[in-house]
Amino acid sequence: METCPRSNNETCPRPTRGDAFVVGNIGDARTLIPILASDSPSSYIVALVFSGLVKYDTNVELTGDLAESWDIEDEGLAIVFHLRKNVRWHDGHPFTAEDVKFTYEKLIDPAVPTPYGGDFKMIDRLEIPDAFTVKVIYKEPFSPGLTSWHMPIMPKHLLENESFVTTKFARAPVGTGPYKFKRWKSGERIDLVANEDYFEHAPYIDRYIYRVIPDQATLFLELETEGIDLMSLEPIQFKKLTDTRFFKKRFKKFKYPFFGYTYMAYNLKDEKFKDKRVRQALNYAVNKQELIEGVLFGLGRISAGQFVPESWAYNEDVKPYPFDPEKAKTVLAECGWQDTDGDDWIDKDGKNFEFTILTNQGNDMRLKTAEIIQRRLKDIGIKVDIRVLEWAVFINEFVDKKRFEAIMMGWGLGREPDCFDIFHSSKTGPGEFNFVSYSNPELDALLVAGRRTFDKEKRKQIYHKVQKILYDDQPYMFLYVPDSLVAVHSRFENVKPSAIGIGYNFIDWWVPKAKQRYRY
Repeated sequence: METCPRSNNETCPRPTRGDAFVVGNIGDARTLIPILASDSPSSYIVALVFSGLVKYDTNVELTGDLAESWDIEDEGLAIVFHLRKNVRWHDGHPFTAEDVKFTYEKLIDPAVPTPYGGDFKMIDRLEIPDAFTVKVIYKEPFSPGLTSWHMPIMPKHLLENESFVTTKFARAPVGTGPYKFKRWKSGERIDLVANEDYFEHAPYIDRYIYRVIPDQATLFLELETEGIDLMSLEPIQFKKLTDTRFFKKRFKKFKYPFFGYTYMAYNLKDEKFKDKRVRQALNYAVNKQELIEGVLFGLGRISAGQFVPESWAYNEDVKPYPFDPEKAKTVLAECGWQDTDGDDWIDKDGKNFEFTILTNQGNDMRLKTAEIIQRRLKDIGIKVDIRVLEWAVFINEFVDKKRFEAIMMGWGLGREPDCFDIFHSSKTGPGEFNFVSYSNPELDALLVAGRRTFDKEKRKQIYHKVQKILYDDQPYMFLYVPDSLVAVHSRFENVKPSAIGIGYNFIDWWVPKAKQRYRY
């Protein structure tokens, strides 16, 4: 292996090209059109194939991606982006400001079912003074404006005459990112290859292979047998099943705070859940610490709302409800839910309080969480059923179409605390993120105010109120913030977890020639 001088007495290895990185996940992608990719598997692939104008660095500060720099003008009403030159799409076509304008136009096109359009509807107009300059003028001050441009940019020359509902591009994308799309075998794998012309530098790892393995136990077996190189571990796997000499020799384990939370969401169109006192009662009835110990093995924290403690918007004064089943029974009785016929199930107007929790196949933590909730709610006279669905069916047929009573899911959050798309009453349409149909005029006004305020301290106070209202209203039962638990094969060098996760510098990961496993 080549070496580089570090001092008179030391040498350090130089990165070498080659090998493949194989990752496993329980779900397949749905679409690789960036502005339609709202699920995690799709987003993983999109992030490697496409680039936005900006991105986050390891200090959680915005830095340039397709934009080299930018200027903020007119007290925040305008952003002027100066684009990189000599960037090419994977098919060789040059990237220009026209692609940015095209992406913007599709984000606000009512015929395109994107959940990401809200931020871009705040724009009054977008101008392109020349091929490498984009000027965005907002209707009013919009503080998340710059952050929103992490949105992956799409190629105008390939999509301008295509229907986003039927285009083949959804399964054969062309981007400007560090990896090029090669193939997609539904339900099995997606293959990417290194982009030799990537504007930062060509990735050292030649191939990225995304394998679909719907069962968590099988996924872990693939990790143990080195069939995959990375896996997000469950707590029991992290604490016990990987505590072997064999595993420690072949893998590195990492633990760091996860920027997201797990929740149980209610369909607020359902009569059972319309009264917030009922939702508050259910929150009292579930022992969150039991979830931390029994599901997470202590590797996580109780959630107190839609922000995590690492967020600058987090309100420390919002405290999780204590576990108090007697309080839950009292509140439910005040709402008319009592056991009137002595069968141990509470009822109202002749109907028992019962509902079904839907969750996705392959996530044992969510299933175990649902089972504990089921048991705790039985203790207060509520009958709960659990139904597990394949990921694509779960999202497409039930969540997006609001065909549920309650669902067990999780949000991975961005560093920008604006949660307009998730909780504002205008975002309840098909495929949008407010799938629980939550509506609160006071919260709507605060979310709008948060977007119009640039002063960070003033925004913090606004989002403190937002968190307080949401935790009080309980459109979700906010459950826990799990730790990120990741195993990576030990042959990979330069793996450095940071405040933004583990894959931010993936193009700089590499494998010494002697340890490379895959040849092409």
